[in-house]
Order: sequence, then structure tokens, then C-alpha cells
Amino acid sequence: MAESLKNIYTSAYIKKLANSIQSEYPKFDSVAFIKAVFNESWDSFELKQRMHHISYCLHQHLPVIYTKQIKILLNVCSQFKGYAALFFPDFVEQYGQDDFKNSIAALEIFTEHSSSEFAVRPFLIRYEKDMLQQHLLWVKHPNEHVRRLASEGVRPRLPWAAALPAFKSNPKKILPIYIQLLNDPSVYVRKSVANGLNDISKDHPELIHELLIKNKKTSAPTYALLKHACRTLLKKGDTKVLDYFGIKHQSEIKVLQFTLDKKRITIGDYVCFNAEIIHQESSTQRLRLAYNVYYKKANGELAPKLFHIGEYEVKPKQSIKVTRKKQMIDYTTRKHYKGQHKVGLVVNGKELTTVDFELH
Repeated sequence: MAESLKNIYTSAYIKKLANSIQSEYPKFDSVAFIKAVFNESWDSFELKQRMHHISYCLHQHLPVIYTKQIKILLNVCSQFKGYAALFFPDFVEQYGQDDFKNSIAALEIFTEHSSSEFAVRPFLIRYEKDMLQQHLLWVKHPNEHVRRLASEGVRPRLPWAAALPAFKSNPKKILPIYIQLLNDPSVYVRKSVANGLNDISKDHPELIHELLIKNKKTSAPTYALLKHACRTLLKKGDTKVLDYFGIKHQSEIKVLQFTLDKKRITIGDYVCFNAEIIHQESSTQRLRLAYNVYYKKANGELAPKLFHIGEYEVKPKQSIKVTRKKQMIDYTTRKHYKGQHKVGLVVNGKELTTVDFELH
């Protein structure tokens, strides 16, 4: 079994942190700090709780003003990298919201070693105008981690992060940030931009349509970014988005076969289907194949979930055969219920046919 992520904070890690701070601030009581971190509640803390707790203990054992605390942390942060070091920006989020200038400068440095994407969000809510200007400065930063912060920090639907309702309802405020990063040389940054635009597409598809119109001629990396940004709209069969990516939503397609290996499936088993379609147009076209699994809900209704298969360049009268399987297993995010389910074949955003199966 994989080691739980919350165990990244080992005694050796906390001791290294304590010694590093003591070297910068000799009055720091490293022994008391370590004891405070590993208190009687430590074992019950999950990952985020442990991260917040470390921030709290640092604040308690650095009895100096906030600006001096930040200076000490800035001098040691380069020794700690990755997800584990999120307590540095968390410290700013928890204790620095009244000091905009020093806090934002610190978050810019902390993100180069870890990520400040969560910590900037309370500042965006409290200092919206100033923070949007700051993000527009960050898009020009030479460090890709800072440029990614410019994008990731304003995401309307950033997972596991505080909500930004102002940007969710009016993403026009943050679009200039994403537009300036469309051609960023870093794959790391472009992926973040695509995710942010995908967030926007879920509530304001018309803004994505406008963006596509303005980027009809673009480089291959930007084209790939835009396609990843439109993944939700592509799944929904948005005709404007399909057209942009050369997928004709009114193609003449005939289903030659769509069958299941078996129609009675036990929970934990796989639903397996075989499909064959033929392209009946007179010219070569791009087809986007997917399938819906209609899961039965607790109230007995069926709810579809779409799964992508692939895209194919097909010639006139050319057929395509695909085989797929999906395990019907319970997860923390999905519980299966016995009874009738179905699978649907989707081509270019349209469901062409379905077939039923029984889950028991």
C-alpha cells in the first residue's frame, strides 16, 4: 500500500526545518518547536491540518513581528521543495493578510519552491484590484513557477481551494491574464492556462467561443492548449467548438455494430462493448468518438457520464472498429446500484445508439 501523503512530515523533516530556522534566528527554541509540532493531536491530523499546524507552531515560536518572521522564512525556504513546503505560503495566508506588500512579495518567492496558488486567493478577495494588477505583472516574470501562479491563482474552480465567486460570475476580469499566457513557452504554464479556461467554459461558454474566434490562426502549442481548454465543451458536443477543431457535427455516420460481450454484469466486473461505424461522407473528415455510461442513481434515475475514446481521420466509406471496457466498481465518489444501466455510443458530440445491461 502506498505511503499516506500526510506522512511527508517526518521527524527528520521537522528537525531539519527547526535547525534551519535556528541558524537564521538563534533565539528560536528548536526543541520546543518540534515538541509543539508533534503534539497529542498530530496523529489524528490529515495532510492539510498538519500543514496548518506547522504554520501555527512557526508563528508561536517566532516571537517577533510579522515582517521579521517572513524574512527568516524567506532565508530558509529554498531548502524545502514541493508539496511539503506549502506551509510557507500557508503562513502568509494565515498571518499576513494585513501586510499586502510584504506578503505578496513573499508569496512570489515561496511559489518558486512550492506553490502559492492557494494562499493568494484570500488576497484576491480582499484586494481584488491590486491583486489583478499583480497577476498581470506575474505573467511577465522570467520564472515559470511565478507565471503559473498568475494563472492558477485566479482559477474560478481550483480544486481544494477557496472559492472566488467574483471571478466565477464575471471571468472577464481574469481573461486578460489567460490571454497573455496563451503563447507561454512553458508546458507547465500552458497546462494551467488550459485548466483555467476550462473552468470558465463551464459557466460562460460564450467567452470561450469569442476567444476561439480571435485565435483562428495560432501555433501548434497554443492550438493544443485551446483544445485542452475546450475539453468540457467538446464532451458536451458544443457545435462551435467542434467546428473550430475541424470536427463536423453533422457528419453522416452509420452504426454497423454496437454490442456488449454480456448483458448481465456483477458489481466489480467490466462492461465491455464492441462498436463499428462507417463514414458515409464523400470527403475525408475527423471523427471524435466517445461513449456514455448511464449509471443508476439512488433514486432510480439514470445519469450519463461521458468517456473519451479518440479522434480519427477517416476517408469516404471507411469504417472504424473500437472495443472498450469499463469496470463497474464502487469508489468514494460513486456507488453503484443494481438494476438496469446502459451504454451509449457518441460520435462528434451526438449519441447515435444505446444498449442496455443489467447490474447485479
